[in-house]
Formats: sequence, C-alpha cells, structure tokens
Amino acid sequence: MKKIILIIGIIIITLFSNMSVFAQQDGPGNPGGEPTGSDPPLGGGAPIGGGTLILIGLGAAYAGKKIYDIITEEKEEI
Repeated sequence: MKKIILIIGIIIITLFSNMSVFAQQDGPGNPGGEPTGSDPPLGGGAPIGGGTLILIGLGAAYAGKKIYDIITEEKEEI
C-alpha cells in the first residue's frame, strides 16, 4: 500500500511541477527585413526535396545490394 501511495505521489508531483516550465522561449524580433522589402522564407529557402530523393535512392540501392547478396549466397549453397 505504501508503494502505491508513493508512486501516486511521485506522479502528482511530476505533473504539477511541469505546469510552470516552458521548454522554448520566444525568438528574437524581426530586425527590419531586407532592403528590397521582402523577407526571405523561413528556413532560408533551402531545397528539401532533392535531399529526400537522394536518401530514398541510396536506400533502394542498399536494399537491392542486400537482396542480390542473399540470392547469390543461396545459389552458392546449392
């Protein structure tokens, strides 16, 4: 019984202690933008799609190599 009360007490303390904790602060304000008047997109305009396609291609090549190795290993056993 004491163990259950201790566990419940720890859970309650954990829940209430996290209510006032904020993980992230607000970011700094906008310094005024570019001279042209248009702000760059968030993230700096870095292309994401190209890297994703490269990772998918490398993963497919790796999987193909593993399958090829398994097939050739089975042929050698026969």
